[in-house]
Formats: sequence, structure tokens, C-alpha cells
Amino acid sequence: MDASSSRQGLDRLPVSHNHANEEAELEEIAAKRTAGGSMLDSIANMANSILGAGLPYAINQAGFFVGLVLLVVLCIVTDWTIRLIVINAKLSGSTSYIDIMTRCFGSSGRAAVSFFQFAFAFGGMCAFGIIIGDTIPHVIRSLFPRLPSIPVLSIFANRQFIIALCTICVSYPLSLYRDIHKLSRASGLALISMLVIVAAVTIEGPKVPDTMKGDPSKRFSFLGPGLFQAIGVVSFAFVCHHNSLLIYGSLRTPTLDRFAKVTHLSTFVSLVACCTLAIPGYMTFTDKTQGNILNNFSANNTFINIARFCFGLNMFTTLPLELFVCREVIEHYFFSHETFNMQRHVFFTTVILIAAMFVSLITCDLGVMLEITGGASATTLAYIFPAACYIQLQNPARPWYSRQKLPAYATCAFGFVVMVFTLCQALAKSWTPEGDPKICT
Repeated sequence: MDASSSRQGLDRLPVSHNHANEEAELEEIAAKRTAGGSMLDSIANMANSILGAGLPYAINQAGFFVGLVLLVVLCIVTDWTIRLIVINAKLSGSTSYIDIMTRCFGSSGRAAVSFFQFAFAFGGMCAFGIIIGDTIPHVIRSLFPRLPSIPVLSIFANRQFIIALCTICVSYPLSLYRDIHKLSRASGLALISMLVIVAAVTIEGPKVPDTMKGDPSKRFSFLGPGLFQAIGVVSFAFVCHHNSLLIYGSLRTPTLDRFAKVTHLSTFVSLVACCTLAIPGYMTFTDKTQGNILNNFSANNTFINIARFCFGLNMFTTLPLELFVCREVIEHYFFSHETFNMQRHVFFTTVILIAAMFVSLITCDLGVMLEITGGASATTLAYIFPAACYIQLQNPARPWYSRQKLPAYATCAFGFVVMVFTLCQALAKSWTPEGDPKICT
């Protein structure tokens, strides 16, 4: 049974095997349809999860032409594997990524996906906190140059204080929600902020002095020096597989067709935004392109400072999406057979957020640790696990080169190769001075 031929049959699978009280079941379904989010809500949440920073840097690493091919190809693969997770859930009768891996590979699969999901989401939270510290204080100091010299108010220009203030006062309340679709309004605001960032880079890039621009002869390079590093960066930006089932479940009418529309629109919007940001940014700075493209611009550029503020604002709403995943991993792994407990919900939300905030407070660069957890987790969650589960759930009588299995085998092999090379590069970098973490004082 392949994905295309089985969609209608899978959509009709029962959600419950208990038919003792049909009236209560109907009431539950009606309540879910009323409480869930619309397709637009889900598109906002998924696109907000997919959109990320560092795409111009990925083009710099991979080369202009190969980088563009990477963006398109990985976007298509991402679209397929996101939907593959939901198909795997239907085929296995599971409701979470963890349950799918348990059904396919037993306790070892359950432990592996739990580790990689938590590592990726928690590493993302730490990175988002660092971005808040790198953007918002810079904007405040630009708006109020004398603020650092004022004894009482100077704290508002302090990196650590701003991270703590934004995390506790904005991200923490959003993280306490139980339903992910309630973040859709905040995610919509974050998407608007992303448009401002794209516009700022596109408009202000050609205006920078020639001394800040890169080598123009490298604009149309074919292949760059860091192909696998670029794949890791693009994969990190595109991965939202760890919360795809949460978004699927948040739909008022969760069907494969509706979720496919959400996925197609979300990945397409993300691809357009990524190309619009990556191409002008790389064309301007070429070999000087930094991991955060906004760091290539002057500190006194008003439009770029607005973009920096929007980037920091984007992190306020993206961070809770990752915390949802961390919390769900703990709930499913340790408390899968227990009912919801508000005290446990608040406790894990608080502990996870404080832990991520602490890492963001003490370092400006997660360095090799984030490259290992993020790069390896991204490729594993996006390429290896969904394809491996799909292979496991298919008819074993079909040969590996069949139309149903061959794409999954190819995706799994691709993910494994990228993961190995990413880990090797990160470990090699750890032996160089550039690999030392930057501690903030």
C-alpha cells in the first residue's frame, strides 16, 4: 500500500476501537472540531517552524548554483517526509512520532527518536535565546545611545537581562498553552516579521559600502567548499518533523488531504521566503556572508535595526513551538499511560525553559555542541527515521527497488551520509581554536 493509493482508505481509519458509548464519542468528535484550529492556523505554525536563519550562509558554503538546487531539492524532500510521518502514524495506528518508532523498532526506536527530538528542540530553544540576546539589546542601544551610561536604566541594554526578560515575560506564558494551534496568531505575527527581514536584506544590501561587500567574482560560483555544512544548515531551517503530528492533530478536521495542503503551502511559502532572503544576501556579501546575515550590516542602519528587532520578535514565538516538542517528548516517554496533570505540565514547562535560558545566558555561541545535536538531529528526524519507518511498515514481500520503497531507501541513505559527514566536520572543528565556545560576560 503506497502513500498515493492508500490516502482515502487511511483517512477512514477509526480513531477509537471502543464502541461502547457512541454518543460520548460523537460529542468528543464535535468538541474537537470546534476546539481545533483552521488550516490557516496550521499553515502559520508550520511555516513559522520551517523558516530559519542562515540561508545566505548556506549558499556561500555550497556555491550559488548548487546552493539553489539544495534549497529546492531539500524543500521537496522535506515536504514528502513531513507527510510521510502522518502516513506512518495512520499505517501504524499511532498518534505521535515516538509511538511510530516504538511500533516499528521497539524500545530502542522509542529511545532514539525521543533523544533526537528533545536534542533538536532544546538546541533550537538555546539558539533562539542567543538570537534574542544578539538582536534586541543591539536595537535598544541603537535607539538610545546614552542608555548604557544611565545607572538604573542601563540594565535594559544588558544582554543577559533582555534574554531573561523576554523569555520569562513573553515566551513562558505562550509556552504554557496546551494546544499548539493557540500559537497560530503569534506565529502569524512572526511570519510578518520574517517579511520585514527579507525586505530589509533585499533593499539595504546593495546600499552597503564596497568595503563591506564580498568578492563579486564569486557571485555565480558553482560549488562551494562546505557542501555538507550547507546541507546541515538548510536541513536545520526546514525541519519541523518533530511537531508535524502536533500540527496535524490541531486541525479541526485532520485528514491526509487537508494536511497535505497545509504542508505544500507551508513549504512553498518557506522556499520563496528563503530564496528571497538567500539570493540577494549572498549576491551582496558572497564570501563574507555570516551565519546571521544581519550581522553583515552596519550597526547604524535603521531598516536593518528594525529587521533585527523583528528577528528577535520572531524568536519569542518560535521558542514556545520547540518547548511544546520537548514537553511532549517527556510526556509520551515517561507518562504515556497517565492522564494530564497541570502541576506536571507547569513543572516541565518551567524547568525546560529555564534550562534553555540558562544556556543562552552564559554563551554567545553554542559552537560544536549545537552543530552536533542540531545537525545530526535534523538529518535524523527529517530523513532517516520517517523513511525507515515507512520501509518497515510496507509489505515485506515487495523488493527494495520497488516504486513504493526505493525513494524511502534513497532518502534514508542520504540522511545517513549527511549525518556522518556533519558529525565528522563538527568533531574536526572541535580540535581547532575556532571550535572553542564563546562565553559571554
